Amino acid sequence: MKKNIVKIFMAVAIIAGTSSCKNNENKSNTQDAQEVAEASNESVAYTVDPEASEIEWIGKKPAGQHMGTIGFAEGTFMANDSLIESGNFTIDMTSINVTDLEGDDKSDLEAHLKGTVEGKEGDFFNINQYPEATFEVTDLKESDGKTMLSGNLTIKDKTNNITFPVSIKKSDDAYTITSDEFTIDRTNWDVNYGSKSVFDSLGDNFINDDITLKFTIRADKKA
Repeated sequence: MKKNIVKIFMAVAIIAGTSSCKNNENKSNTQDAQEVAEASNESVAYTVDPEASEIEWIGKKPAGQHMGTIGFAEGTFMANDSLIESGNFTIDMTSINVTDLEGDDKSDLEAHLKGTVEGKEGDFFNINQYPEATFEVTDLKESDGKTMLSGNLTIKDKTNNITFPVSIKKSDDAYTITSDEFTIDRTNWDVNYGSKSVFDSLGDNFINDDITLKFTIRADKKA
């Protein structure tokens, strides 16, 4: 009887711990595309520095996870009195980089993610057909003590609006925008390979729908 009680207690603890982990993960609020924000006449343009800006990503599966980075091709946002009013950013999908592998394992996974493997072009991001993704700011506001950034994210010609927490720092003639870690459901952009919610017969050979993202954008005042 005592052993059974211990087992029950351990099971409850595991479930509670799992739930806690899920609750601590910032799940992006995803909805249909929204109207893009417009800047006032008084706003000032800031240009993204691709060398100092990147997106970090983590993809998970039962057997483990992989991580890496994606670069920005270009971008501009408009600010007025330290308030960001609008912005649009182009993400260079050809720059997908895997950082936790080396050698052939690294190049093989990068090729699969980019869709440069013959016969597997559409599994993930198919960069030959969709070399860029975009993000357009739709709103920026304070909520529960956090700065929440909303924007239309377009991947593979599919657009959804996402909202996630960011921190914004201004120094001299530059801005740095850094997001908290947050997750998006890749199937909302038709990235369905290995998704258990799309394919029924995968068993444990699936890849999580949620991708964890964190981005840093450095932008300098336009000359």
